[in-house]
Amino acid sequence: MRLYKCWFCSSTVYPGHGNTFCRNDGKAFKFCRGKCFKAFKKKRNPRKVRWTKAFRKHNGKEASNDSVFQFERRRARPEKYDRETMIKTITAMKRIEEITVKRQKRFHKKRMDGSKEFVNQHKRRELERHIGTVISKNALKNKASLKKVAVKLIEKRRKRENRPAFLYENRLKEQRKKAAEKEVRPQVLPMMGNNDDEDEMML
Repeated sequence: MRLYKCWFCSSTVYPGHGNTFCRNDGKAFKFCRGKCFKAFKKKRNPRKVRWTKAFRKHNGKEASNDSVFQFERRRARPEKYDRETMIKTITAMKRIEEITVKRQKRFHKKRMDGSKEFVNQHKRRELERHIGTVISKNALKNKASLKKVAVKLIEKRRKRENRPAFLYENRLKEQRKKAAEKEVRPQVLPMMGNNDDEDEMML
């Protein structure tokens, strides 16, 4: 069973699938689906279309210069059938597949390490905008610290929007003061002996 590669998007074309276009000079172009064939007829460059394999390799999103890819190249010379070599090639194909998957993961991890700062900035902005809907995993443990952070972020947002600041702590203090004023406290009368001493000192 011979598998072909799509000329436009580089995906595999299985037998009985896809389209074939033969040019006047005799060159055959294989396409996996009508989408790629239409793009070919419109003379689009696969390096400039974002969903193709050529674009990803051209812009450094996938590993292109790797020794593993040399095994997938087609050999023009025919070889005689041998059972031992056939078994070796099948085992080697499985091993090569494992190696390619590992290298692709390593390449992706290295590529995404540089974008961590950008992702964290985006997350911070989202948190500042929607802090009211976010509840952290340690919210039950650190309720006081979480509340302080939330109040500060709300105050910043209200200042930007030219709205009155929402001071949660000040409101609590005012409520406590009012409650304390309402409480009836016993009046403390001055002692007579103390007043006489003060009068004597004044004289």
